[in-house]
Amino acid sequence: MGAPGLVAETVWNKMESTRSVSPFYIFRLHFLFGKNMERATRIVDQRGVKRISGEPSGRFVFQVVGESRRLEEYLCFPERYCACYSFFYDIVSRGDQLFCKHQLAARLGAALGVCINVKVSDEQLAELLAKL
Repeated sequence: MGAPGLVAETVWNKMESTRSVSPFYIFRLHFLFGKNMERATRIVDQRGVKRISGEPSGRFVFQVVGESRRLEEYLCFPERYCACYSFFYDIVSRGDQLFCKHQLAARLGAALGVCINVKVSDEQLAELLAKL
């Protein structure tokens, strides 16, 4: 995970335990993730993060809007994957970033408990994931 990942994980855990964000936390995350963190906070502020949960399994995936506001929605797993172009270009191919803005928005929304929760059947969740 590396030092930046460990620092970020500590901040995420503190935010999750308190369900709050302080300027100190945002400063740390902005220092680590730069413009992607700024963009992620805008997405969260605009209520652009959905947590889609399958029932009865409880498995879930996040669906995050793009910056063009509701024109694109990307499925993502905050710690591992996003279906957006930036994930493949900046993270996988070039290794310039640790996470894309959608992954950061999903993580921030989950940490603060402000995601829009959507419940679907396990079959519907499987169909959604099959499109990846």
